[in-house]
Amino acid sequence: MMIVAGTTAGLAFLMETILDDVFTAKDRTSLYFAASVVMGLFVLKGLATYGQTVIMSFVGQRILADLQKRMYGHLISADLSFFHNNPSGGLIAHFINDVEKMRGTVAGVITAIGRDSLTLLFLIGVMFYQDWLLTLASFFAFPTAILPLVKIGKKIRKVSANTQNEIGQFTTLLNETFVGIRHVKASGMEAYEKSRASILIEKIFTLVFRAARTKAAAYPIMETLGGTAIVIVICYGGWQVIEGTRSTGTFFSFVTALLLAYDPVKKLVNLNAQLQEGLAATERVFKILDIQPLVIDHPNATNINKVKGDINFENTSFSYIKNTPLLDNITLKIEAGQTVALVGHSGAGKTTILNLISRFFDPISGRITLDGDDIKEITMTSLRSNLALVSQDITLFNDTIAANICYGAPERSLTNIIQAATNAAAHEFIMGLPKGYDTIVGENGVKLSGGQRQRIAIARAMLKNAPVLLLDEATSSLDSRSERAVQDALSNLMHDRTTIVIAHRLSTIQSADLIHVVDEGKIVESGRHQELLELNGPYAKLYQIQFSGSQEIKSNDNSNIKS
Repeated sequence: MMIVAGTTAGLAFLMETILDDVFTAKDRTSLYFAASVVMGLFVLKGLATYGQTVIMSFVGQRILADLQKRMYGHLISADLSFFHNNPSGGLIAHFINDVEKMRGTVAGVITAIGRDSLTLLFLIGVMFYQDWLLTLASFFAFPTAILPLVKIGKKIRKVSANTQNEIGQFTTLLNETFVGIRHVKASGMEAYEKSRASILIEKIFTLVFRAARTKAAAYPIMETLGGTAIVIVICYGGWQVIEGTRSTGTFFSFVTALLLAYDPVKKLVNLNAQLQEGLAATERVFKILDIQPLVIDHPNATNINKVKGDINFENTSFSYIKNTPLLDNITLKIEAGQTVALVGHSGAGKTTILNLISRFFDPISGRITLDGDDIKEITMTSLRSNLALVSQDITLFNDTIAANICYGAPERSLTNIIQAATNAAAHEFIMGLPKGYDTIVGENGVKLSGGQRQRIAIARAMLKNAPVLLLDEATSSLDSRSERAVQDALSNLMHDRTTIVIAHRLSTIQSADLIHVVDEGKIVESGRHQELLELNGPYAKLYQIQFSGSQEIKSNDNSNIKS
């Protein structure tokens, strides 16, 4: 940076020699000397600029890459409640757009503080050397620009923050629309979605244009001040040349330095706008980094190996929304190796029980134990390594079928993967695909049917071979033939391990060791299938609903809270 700045100032200083010794005195030696020096300065400046650009790019990119890693690590460690309250599109916008703004700002600031500031300093040094009084006169008007430039910077910062918020909403809209494109088309809502997108695009256009217009407001100020400085120099310096108190060479050396100084001054002024955009982005990024997860490993948490699988809920309560309990002081004992079924209306709290066992959330009161140990005192990694969850909401990644099956157990061999797929009644359809286990499933398994995705998820759980199984409507998307095949495999898998099953199809849980009926966050009835039928209570009513033809027990309330 210092070399680049020095060579620029050197060119200005050399103008005195070129004009006085070459053009006025007509000295050939000075001509050859000046030509050689100019050539050398430009070559040196080119090499120095290359080195500066490479080094500054590396430093800026390294800083931002480390920040992105930190931000991603922080986000992936956040609670599920954080993702429930923050749309994915907004988070993606923070991660990409805000960090990109910071990347540009870091590069601009480093360059400005280094090269442009040093260049300006050296050029002002040349000007002071030539005439300190003329130098002060040239720059006397520039302080008057400080106040308007500060106001412009504040406006840019505000507009930038609003723009990034709108971009976050637009990213969310794109994500929702493309993921749900099948439903958009089935509902004939293409025009509606186009309208929503157009409104957001127009908002972004307006904000971006406003930011550009605000930035441009600095140019008339700088051009006017620059013109004022040039006029002062021409009038005062020209008068000195006419009077013979200054040589033509020193005058043009001064003018050259002033003109060359104008460029870094403009860049430093533009840096203010860029800096304000970067600061707005930085505030949003660090606002996310400052959020601390509520579900964390306790300082003295211990790792566990294979567990037996005794699970106890002791006076446990939980709510997603304050003063709206989803589980109300429940006590539940599940013995190791036992298969327990949870039944009840949608929204009763069944899935919440699985979420608490997995420690996706912590109860607001009471505690949950695994083999007698409070799960809060167990590291989350080792706790979840002992659990295998199959949910009705299947998550597959845009990778091969083999990679999706061994997700969570990457050390397993292809032989193990094939065995798990076979047990899950998935091997036959996998081998019918063009690339078999190397077939890419698409985003969230879009290239597979619902039943195929569910069998992949079941194979994943089988491969993990965890001592505790959590099955949340694990066979809801299977046809009768596939369900029978998978149920046989699940029966073998459930043997000698703790299994908690949630099902609306009562036929899938009739063979459970114990059935718990969940209603409005409470365990209202427990027993085996036949025992509960004879009691003619809530379970019997649920059974009668299904027996009368309903395949799924619907909620009698209008709750919009997920169970």
